[in-house]
This record gives sequence, structure tokens and C-alpha cells, in this order.
Amino acid sequence: MRRLRSILAACACCGALCVAATALAQDKGTLRPVRVRDLSYGEVLFYFYQDDYFTALTRLLAAEDLKRIPHHEADAELLRGGLYLSLGNHNEAGAIFERLLKDQVSRGVRNRAWYYLAKIWYQRGYYDKAEATLHRIIGSLPGEMDADRRMLMAQILLREERYDDAIAELNGWRGPADWTAYAEFNLGVALVRKGRLPDAVHWLDAVGTMETDREELKSLKDKANLALGFAYLQANQPAQAKPYLERVRLDGPHSNKALLAVGWADAAEGDYRAALVPWTELHGRNLLDAAVQEAYLAVPYAFGKLNANKQAADNYTTAIGSYDAEVARLDESIEAIRAGRLLDAIVERDTTGRLGWFWQLRTLPDAPESRYLYHLLATNDFQEGLKNYRDLNFLGRVLGNWDASMSAFDDMIDTRRVAFEKRLPEVDASLARFDLERLERTRVDLESRLGTIDSTKDFVGLATAHEQDEWRRISRIEDALTAAPQDDASDEMREKARLIRGVLLWQLSDAYKARLWGERRSLHDLDAALKEAQKRWVLVERARKESPARTVEFAARVDAMKLRIAALQTRLTVMAARQNHYLQYVAVAELGQQEERLATYRIQARYELATILDRAANPEPAAAPTP
Repeated sequence: MRRLRSILAACACCGALCVAATALAQDKGTLRPVRVRDLSYGEVLFYFYQDDYFTALTRLLAAEDLKRIPHHEADAELLRGGLYLSLGNHNEAGAIFERLLKDQVSRGVRNRAWYYLAKIWYQRGYYDKAEATLHRIIGSLPGEMDADRRMLMAQILLREERYDDAIAELNGWRGPADWTAYAEFNLGVALVRKGRLPDAVHWLDAVGTMETDREELKSLKDKANLALGFAYLQANQPAQAKPYLERVRLDGPHSNKALLAVGWADAAEGDYRAALVPWTELHGRNLLDAAVQEAYLAVPYAFGKLNANKQAADNYTTAIGSYDAEVARLDESIEAIRAGRLLDAIVERDTTGRLGWFWQLRTLPDAPESRYLYHLLATNDFQEGLKNYRDLNFLGRVLGNWDASMSAFDDMIDTRRVAFEKRLPEVDASLARFDLERLERTRVDLESRLGTIDSTKDFVGLATAHEQDEWRRISRIEDALTAAPQDDASDEMREKARLIRGVLLWQLSDAYKARLWGERRSLHDLDAALKEAQKRWVLVERARKESPARTVEFAARVDAMKLRIAALQTRLTVMAARQNHYLQYVAVAELGQQEERLATYRIQARYELATILDRAANPEPAAAPTP
């Protein structure tokens, strides 16, 4: 899981799939970093790095639909493939990888993408597609990943019963030490299934005698020894089987099968007293195990062979009672599963609130029927089906939340409609107060006046109010002096007025160019302001006319979304019911097989008990002495 998350993280940051940053620094098949340039893409990454892949995917799809990630289109599409991969949607992920993982990314990145896609195909049970995807890998993968790839290919071949191809794949294994034991075990199993027991002994015996402190490898040792023991038993060589079976740990997960097989090996050699030792040990163990169930018949069988009819009868009676009690419990469990209580209890225990490929059921609910399903729940097929059922329930909750949120959109639409109706009179009044045509005429008049001032060099026309007042005053003084008598005092006053007019005219002339430029700039600013006002006028008028239509359109979209959510909820309900029915069918079938096996054992026990009682009630007459 950690490797897949790292490959998805590199997809988000670099625009394609790769491994974690430490591995990237050491691997040539890396990608250049990409700076996030779109806010919506950053939001997607925010949810992605919290492992909330579903939310990240929905935000990514929405951002792509709204064209909000123009700088990361290729990166986003490949990230979408990675998110589909993390959620187990292998078809969508495969289509995206097929389209994008070409020359635009390095070989190392492409190899990793195909590797993880193949693993999902394998877990989903599509072995042919998993094999085809593995064949897309060019060269080798780094580190243990390449060993895992080869092991995955071998497991696919074993699943498809192509034992010769599996043997060819595993022969000459070269890989990390931790993987060697698994390779040798699978090679030995393939050889056994091809009937090449002498060749298989070399590999399985090497696994069965290896030294290790790891619990996982200890279990593998037990499986190897158990496989060899059963292979020799099937070949009618009980003496060769016993040494391998006796290597299996008494407290390991495979001890029950080993004890049963050891007993049958002793029985095959006619040593029923020795066979009673492992079978009696099994007799006290959990009756849920098939080996223990068989041991309940094997013990009285051995006593019968030893002519200990009373012990045989007592053990057959005990076996029948145990089988009857177990069948009754199985009937109750089957009824509980058919009522749907098991799956409901499993889903209720899921507190993560997220879906994805990484999820696995690791604990069972505390229910009577759970005790029968450990073997079933350990299988990949049931886990995948349960994962699908859980994902359907998750999507159902999401759609339920979305459906509930639709009322908020209805409130938004109502609020928007009320706000528009409330503001419309105020907007109309504001529009009525402004006469753009009058403002435009005023602007034209100002431009005309400025042109006349410029053409006639009317310095006074650009004077300030104070300067114009002074100019009018000096003009009135000069007019008054015109009518004054011609004497020295009047002449002196006329000269002073002329000097004042000249000084004032010089000041106006000196400031004329600067003032003319300033007025022209003000006129330019006025033009810009008028254009902006006209633009806003058009926008307000358009909004006034189009806002009701947009509100209606938005309401229609919300109604359509409600219908779509309702349709999806209906589909999800149907699909969840089908998946529930399928899982119930599988679980009930598994319990039914156990019930049939117990019923068969019960019939055998009753028949043998009846035979013993019949012999006891009708002893054969002693043979007459020979004369």
C-alpha cells in the first residue's frame, strides 16, 4: 500500500506515476517537478495528500469540467488515472494509462504504472488482463518490485493451471533473499501438480528446512512440509510422507491438517495405535476445522481396527452428537446471513468513511455466524466482493448527503430571487438619475471650448477663477479710466493699469501650455470615465434583464441534479442489493458445504455405530473345532 500511495503522490506532483521521493532521487526513470499554477489543482492535491481519494477525484472532475486547470491538463488526467487506480476502478485507470503512458513519461514510470495496474487486475480475478499488463513492462523494475512482478506472473500461471509456464518462469530464480523461499515453494507446487514429485522434493524440502525467525516464513515452511507430505500420501508412500508431516509445528495454522495426515500415514502402514496419537490430539480441537471433523470419525475407526468396539461406539456417539450440534449452529448462522445481519455488522464496523483499493476486512463482527467464515473471508474473491459492497454503501451515503444538500441550493435560489426583486427598484432609480447622453453632450461642449481656446490662444480662457476675477477688475478699471480727464493723475493711473494688465497677461501666458495639457488630460480621463460608465450601464442593464433567466436556469440545473441523484440512488440500491445477495449466496454456499460435509460424516458415524451395535447384538458363532 505504501508503494502505491507513493506512486500516486508522484503522479500529483509531477504529472505522472512514480515512487516516493527518496526512490526518485536514485532512479533514472523519474519526472521533473512541476509547480502548481492553478488554484483548483492545488485544492485537488490538498485532499489527495490526506488520502481522501474520492473527494480529490470529484474535485478534479469538477475542475476539468469547468476548465479551471488550464496549466495542468495532462498532469490532471494522469492523476485522474492514479486516483481511479487507488479506488479500484481498473477499467478507467487502464484506459487513461493506455492513452497517456507513452513517450511523454520515462520507461521507469510507465513500468510502475503497468505493474500496479496488473496487481489490481490480479486481485479482481482478471488473470488474462493481469498477464497482458505485466507483458507491457519493458526491462526490469527496481529492487523488490521486480521480484514481486515475477512472482505475480508465476501466481497468474498457477491460477490458470499453466504449470509448465510457471515452472519456466520460476526456474533459475534470481531475486532478493526474502522472495527466494516463495519462488522455491511455488516452483515445488507447480512440479507436484505436473506429477514430477522427485523434482519437487528438492525445492519444497529446501523451504521446509530453512532457518528463520519470521512468523510469515515459518508458516511457509509448514506449507512446504505439508505439501510434500500430502504429495507422498497421494503417491501411496506413507513412510516417506511422515518425516515431512512431523516437521509441521503443532501450534501453527497448518497443524490440524498435518496431524490428520500423520494419522492416515500411520494407518496406511497398519499402525492404528500410532495413528490414535495425532487423531486424539485433533479430537480436542475446534470442530470448525475440517481436519478436526474428520478426526472425530478417524478415532473410532482406529479403535474399530484395534477391536476396541466399546471405545469405538462411544466415540461414534460423541461424533454424532457433536455433528448434530454443529449442524444446528450452522442452520442458525445461515439464517442470520440470509437476513443480512452479517454484512450489516461488517459495514457498521468500518469507521474509515473512505473507499479505496487499500481497504481490507481484518476483523470480524462478534456474531455466531462469523466463526464459520474465517476461511471464506480470507479468500481474495470474497474480500473483493465485500470491498465492492462497502464501496456501494459509501457511495450511497455520499449521494444521500448530496441529496440533502440540494435543499441548500433551493434556499440559495429563493434568496437570489428575493434579493433581485428587492434591489430592482433601487437599481431602476439609480439608472434613472444618470443621463449618459447629457454627459456626453457636456463632454463634447467642453472639447469644443478647449479647441477654441487653443486656436485663439485665449490665455484668459484657461485662467483660474481668481485670475479671471482679477482680469475682469482690471478691465473695469481701464474702462473707467477711459472716461477720466486727461491730466497727470489720470495718466499715472492708466499707466499703472496697463502694467498690471501686462503682468497678469504674462502670468497667464506663462501657465497657458501647462494648463492646456492638463485640461486635455482631464478631458482624456473624462472620456475613460464615460466609457466605464457606459460599460457599467450596459452590464447593469444586461444583469437586470438576464438575472431572472439565470436564476431560472440555475433552478433547472438543480432540479436536473436532483433527478440524477435520485436515479443514481435507485441504481446503487439495486446494485447493493445484488452484491449483498451475491455475498450472501457465497457465504451460505460455504456454510452449506460445511453442513453437507458434517451430514456425510454424521451418516458415516451412524452407519459405523449401527454396524458395531449389530455385531455386538448378533455375535458370530464360534467356529466348530476341526475333528
